[in-house]
Amino acid sequence: MIRLLLHWMLNAVALLIVSHFVAGFVVSSFVSALIAVIVIGLFNATIGLLLKIITLPLGILTFGVFFLVINAVVLWFSSKFVPGFAVTTFGAAFWGALALAVLHMLFGFLGGSSESRSQR
Repeated sequence: MIRLLLHWMLNAVALLIVSHFVAGFVVSSFVSALIAVIVIGLFNATIGLLLKIITLPLGILTFGVFFLVINAVVLWFSSKFVPGFAVTTFGAAFWGALALAVLHMLFGFLGGSSESRSQR
């Protein structure tokens, strides 16, 4: 349970970090970021998954780069439902999706997995 809360908080922090570096990507407060993370997760688990399944051949052809476009669509769509979270253009959504992917990769690298910690 604590791991889930920590993951939720880290995702909200990542959203705030991206809002500082990507023009057109606005998060007004930490509470808005927390709500946005939940909405993004719900849309990613439903609409995003469906889009990724439908466009799987294109995703394979582009070595997964097209999935960034789908993540950008999910971010842009999510911003329409969360007050205090706005993505003004598709370009901002794309660069925000790319920055979030890099941050999640960095957080995963720094945090490591529980399996690798138990083997040390």
